[in-house]
Amino acid sequence: MKLLDGKNALIFGIANKNSIAWGIAQALAAHGANLGFSYGLEQLERRVQPLADSLGVTFVEKCDVTDEAEVERVFARAGEQFGHLDILVHAVAYAPQAALTGRYVDTARDDFRVALDVSAYSLVALTRGAVPLMTNGGSVVTLTYYGSEKAMPHYNVMGVAKAALEASVRYLAADLGPQNIRVNAISAGPIKTLSASGIAGFRKMLHYVEERAPLRRNVDQDEVGNAALWLCSDLASGVTGEVVYVDAGYNILGMPEPPERWE
Repeated sequence: MKLLDGKNALIFGIANKNSIAWGIAQALAAHGANLGFSYGLEQLERRVQPLADSLGVTFVEKCDVTDEAEVERVFARAGEQFGHLDILVHAVAYAPQAALTGRYVDTARDDFRVALDVSAYSLVALTRGAVPLMTNGGSVVTLTYYGSEKAMPHYNVMGVAKAALEASVRYLAADLGPQNIRVNAISAGPIKTLSASGIAGFRKMLHYVEERAPLRRNVDQDEVGNAALWLCSDLASGVTGEVVYVDAGYNILGMPEPPERWE
């Protein structure tokens, strides 16, 4: 028996085949979940639709997560198609390019607002939309990054947004636990995605982590997908409000050792 037989999952944030959300979608589909996809921009449809077709996904909807009317429309459509939801995957993040260069202290107020709205508040909005459909309990999974805890070059306002996202995970978990709805985050190591391409020096970051992480490598979208599969399944039925690291162990290091080992 597959882990997610008969479960319905709605995944927000697939942009293309390199998206972490796509790795999650493949893992959930392989274990029997019925999937629905949502993407944020009109121009992404041409990339998302073929991915949906490859898994037999018929629910594919655009949703601007900052627009309450669009969020309500998508969940109304999900209710019509699925009847109920068991899984919500939030893989949505954005900050204006200007806020990902230079110094954090120079972040413009509007850029801060946009980053926090899209990257953190959207989890609250989407979870609120999903809760009425999670009549049998459910699992909410979002994506974060270690820059929420430690200052990372050029991550700037996105690190602050991810810190807010992780705090939201804990508060939502506390709110929704009585309804048997679990809320967790996966903190993935750096992976080449469309979003990551906007971070200056990202290639150097990949190389740096590969040299220093305990496993001496980076992770890929399939490994994150498998972690999400666990969190969405009954195997993680007692896990909520947590941040699960899938980063080849990088987060455990206090002073990463340089390639030339110290004597």
